[in-house]
Amino acid sequence: MLSTKQAQLVQFLRFELAIPASSIAMALRHPEHDYGQLPMILWQYGLISLEQLDRIFDWLERFGTSVETKPKFNNADPDTRVLNESVDLTSASFVG
Repeated sequence: MLSTKQAQLVQFLRFELAIPASSIAMALRHPEHDYGQLPMILWQYGLISLEQLDRIFDWLERFGTSVETKPKFNNADPDTRVLNESVDLTSASFVG
């Protein structure tokens, strides 16, 4: 599962930059996967442009650069409801 910050990043990628869920899912399954590396993996594989990469870095700078590598959940945290609104990447289909 994604942490709140990770889910917000995925939502930004999907809805603000219109990056397909399948592209995000592929990057998340990358062997070097680390949520902090997600933007670079997307760019390295040609899934986003330099302009989109720049917008992602701007978003990270504005809303927090600490995208955790391990999910942290706290039932008392009111922001955990964002997880329920996040994009489900488990159903993304891949061409292999």
